[in-house]
Amino acid sequence: MISRYTRSKVNYILYWRYCLNLEELGQSVRRARLARGWTQSQLAHAAGLTRVTLNQLENGLIRDLGVRKLTALLTHLDLALNVDALADRRQPDYLRLASTAASVSFKTPLTEQELQRVLLTGRVPATRRAHIRSLLEEAPSALLDGLVAQVSRFAKPGKVERNVARIAAALDVSRRVTNG
Repeated sequence: MISRYTRSKVNYILYWRYCLNLEELGQSVRRARLARGWTQSQLAHAAGLTRVTLNQLENGLIRDLGVRKLTALLTHLDLALNVDALADRRQPDYLRLASTAASVSFKTPLTEQELQRVLLTGRVPATRRAHIRSLLEEAPSALLDGLVAQVSRFAKPGKVERNVARIAAALDVSRRVTNG
């Protein structure tokens, strides 16, 4: 039987292993190091790491980094690593789900990049009109809402919603596609 403490510890370990993005962490370390005017060698020496390890971390090439090394590194940069309880579920990748749903009935798939470009620019290539119309007509509202929210992170507020409404009108989509 696993005790409550052990179960909690396991959740934190799982959170560390699956949710910590070492690439993002490396970018944060690089920004903090450069803001202080330090070289990789200076920071690595101060934190007790090799310059190669620090370089790999900053460039997203490191596969694993121990907690002690990470703590030493962050301490020298006046940064902290916050550990939160493991969330019940990760957010779905609506862009991936929507591009897959839009491609079901077609020989050539609609890629995630193509779908994102369509939503950000409001322009649908002629070869993808059927894909986009199918998506807007047949996808569940929750999928479309999540897709718009996910892609909206890369645009000014309201832009993606307006583009979706214009695309739906241009493609003569018969149902309402946005909550706005």
